[in-house]
Amino acid sequence: MSKTICITGATSGFGEAMARRFAREGWRVIITGRRRERLEALARELAPAQVHAAAFDVSRREAVDTFVAGLPAGFAAVDVLVNNAGLALGLEPAQRCDLDQWETMVDTNIKGTLYMTRALLPGMAQRKAGHVVNLGSIAGTYPYPGANVYGATKAFMRQFSLNLRADLHGTGVRVTNIEPGMAETEFSVVRFSGDQGRAGSVYQGMQPLVADDIADLIHYAVSAPAHVNINRLEVMPVAQSFGPFPVARES
Repeated sequence: MSKTICITGATSGFGEAMARRFAREGWRVIITGRRRERLEALARELAPAQVHAAAFDVSRREAVDTFVAGLPAGFAAVDVLVNNAGLALGLEPAQRCDLDQWETMVDTNIKGTLYMTRALLPGMAQRKAGHVVNLGSIAGTYPYPGANVYGATKAFMRQFSLNLRADLHGTGVRVTNIEPGMAETEFSVVRFSGDQGRAGSVYQGMQPLVADDIADLIHYAVSAPAHVNINRLEVMPVAQSFGPFPVARES
């Protein structure tokens, strides 16, 4: 029997790649995002009968509740929720940051995940089956200059995933946190307010991850046998690794 997956932030990048991958595998796919035209175009391309598109902002609690209440009968029992909607804004140090950008990251990355999870989790627990996949980042584990609140929101995703596992003990519902490193999508374009040149320089001269890599990993995680839970999956391109701790010295 075909399963249903709900993917937030499906208008580009990881979310769009996931929609294509799971539709190709015969899943019923719910795609959400704020850009209605992109969602509707993707739904038409994949298979209208197999895909349900809903344009709304996950950071608005009422919008999330309305979305879930309005799911068509064939899509209402969600087997897998992928909390993919999220963003990074700016790379300024904390003392010079734009506070509005901090609030937007908290609203989308954290609150959006909370609202979607709380709306769909009761049904999974009642059915004693389901899977919540959260999109974290290596920024949630390893700090770097300018990651301040973005990294903190991804650390939240890691700990929230672990705490969900504790709460869901005995229900059969699985939880996975996916933690990618450098991946070339629209991520840097959004971070740098549409500056294509600056965004492109992030990946210049190296081979980053791409959206299909993450879609493959998520498909792997949710396709594991029902008794297997992948708690966290950290992945980086080979070109990315770790350096020494910086030390500021008096001249």
